[in-house]
Amino acid sequence: MPPPQQGYALVTGASSGIGAAIAREYARRGVPLVLTARRADRLEALAAELRGQVDVRVLAADLADPGAPQRLAAAVSALGLPLRILVNNAGYGVPGRYRLSDWDTHAAFLQVMVAAVCELTWRLLPALRATGAGRILNVASFAALVPSADGQTLYAPAKAFMVKFTESLALENADAGLHACALCPGFTRSEFHDVTGTREMMSKLPGWLWLEADAVARAGIEGVERGRVLVVPGALYRVLHALVRHLPQRFLLRRMAKNSRRIRSAG
Repeated sequence: MPPPQQGYALVTGASSGIGAAIAREYARRGVPLVLTARRADRLEALAAELRGQVDVRVLAADLADPGAPQRLAAAVSALGLPLRILVNNAGYGVPGRYRLSDWDTHAAFLQVMVAAVCELTWRLLPALRATGAGRILNVASFAALVPSADGQTLYAPAKAFMVKFTESLALENADAGLHACALCPGFTRSEFHDVTGTREMMSKLPGWLWLEADAVARAGIEGVERGRVLVVPGALYRVLHALVRHLPQRFLLRRMAKNSRRIRSAG
């Protein structure tokens, strides 16, 4: 097992999907890990898989609890580990239209997707800056870069916030050698759509739209190491991003409305 010379990476939402893929990619690169998510059993299984490569610590936490970011930061500090990398990956979606979910559901979503990201970053930022080579990788979404779809009333805006938050972090902390990067993948094969109950509907989409989680993880890690502030994995999505920036907003909104209706009818 290589010594933790590079400092540890804290990965939130590491129990599955892109978070687990990022943990595996960092382990492959010899970066020791602190893994956190709600499901302790899944974290322990992943930790057992990766401990042959690097040191791995597990801290189960539910970021929907407003007190969780403070407790998590305190737990990391108590471990006495040199933290160099923060990956804000924890997240999920609330399916259906805005009015159809109660406010407690929306409030918990905003706590995980916005408030916890901001607080955890704020609490860990001094330690990351102190390394002289800190890294913050915020897992956003391609949804942040295009007009919102029907049923993405909070998801896309939360991810768009993460992109702008990352841009400011990158500018404010460049003097300390800290790189901040927003990773904006398109449709990625993971448990995300199983959790939201939209797997059957999303399975109607063509296979060429989908990315693999391990490829997304590599793109994000390589991007933040190179000092890129925004990473869009996949040639298709990079082309779409370029097109979106030059097409009229009214046209894009009409297309998004049409696509939303087609996906819903297919499901």
